[in-house]
Amino acid sequence: MAAALNGMALHGGVIPFGGTFLMFNDYMKPAYRLAHLMGVQSIFVFTHDSIGQGEDGPTHQPVETLAAMRATPNGCVIRPADANESAYAWLAALQRKNAPTALVFSRQAVPTFDRSKLAPASGVLKGAYILSEAKGGKPQVILMGTGSEVQLCMKAQELLEKENIAARVVSFPSCELFAAQSAAYQEEVLPISVKARVVCEAATSFGWHRWTGEKGRFVTLERFGASAPGNVAMKNLGFTPEKVVEAAKESLKA
Repeated sequence: MAAALNGMALHGGVIPFGGTFLMFNDYMKPAYRLAHLMGVQSIFVFTHDSIGQGEDGPTHQPVETLAAMRATPNGCVIRPADANESAYAWLAALQRKNAPTALVFSRQAVPTFDRSKLAPASGVLKGAYILSEAKGGKPQVILMGTGSEVQLCMKAQELLEKENIAARVVSFPSCELFAAQSAAYQEEVLPISVKARVVCEAATSFGWHRWTGEKGRFVTLERFGASAPGNVAMKNLGFTPEKVVEAAKESLKA
């Protein structure tokens, strides 16, 4: 699939895209890497992006794949949190004329956030943005999530507020796009004065330390997955709002 996309992109006249399970990125690595090396506008659409994929088990549940893809030079990985973010993820891919883009989607259902109460999804174009501000506008802790895990951060924010802990939720669909933003924008989203930070992503924490700092904590996966219904696997492996709250408190005490 990847080789065919690259060939069409080199020929010109179309913007090619193709889709498969995220785990199968390993099988298309040579052509995927060449797309980045050549700088062609191939769009790789990946689904079934985590342990939430479910019963097929660890062989089909990506853990290290996102980190490997993010490490590929000239690349851009976008993992949107809802339908509105998905639309802007496609826009970002179409705007990247001289480089490939990987769009990474979850298998499981995710909520569509009410944008009349939250920030617009156009923030995807900057890689990360303040989805839900802390009560009073002064966060004590920042909760960063991607894809299907953003909803866990939103629920954790509510739980923390009940304990008078002000939490900001940052949707972080693309590390590469955020890294390309100005220092002023990065400071706006992740102010250096707020040391308590949590990353929630159903994958390895590798690569996230750049954005968490020394006091950051992780609700991530440092092992292979498990064969179980997606919601059961997620819960049993620690992806719950309560675990995000626990990590936030640990970061605040660090």
